[in-house]
Amino acid sequence: MDSKHYTEVLIDGKIYTLGGYEDESYMQRVASYINEMITTLRKREGFTKQNAEYQSAMIQLNMADDYFKAREQIAILEQQKADMEKEVYSLKHELVTTQMKLEAANRRRGNSKGAGNSAAESDDQEE
Repeated sequence: MDSKHYTEVLIDGKIYTLGGYEDESYMQRVASYINEMITTLRKREGFTKQNAEYQSAMIQLNMADDYFKAREQIAILEQQKADMEKEVYSLKHELVTTQMKLEAANRRRGNSKGAGNSAAESDDQEE
């Protein structure tokens, strides 16, 4: 198992030491996301006039909203991927079937051509 990493991040003007198994750049990206959320909400009219508890709850709700929207998008993309994989399988099957039919038709054509040539040769020999 990987060792635990510790890194300092800046969130809302305060330094926090985070520990986890992810690398430092990941933890910095998480902190950056939180800072972006805080900055976005603070730009909304009336947000900063609310008490700290309300602000914290709004930040959490907005982050949860992003999370659930991302999960929905993942589910949609996974379904699209599954549908496309089925379509690819179907197209490959259709291609193989068509190739087999083409080969069979070419063999029949080759056999009938050969039979036609033999008959023509026989006629030439009789004359």
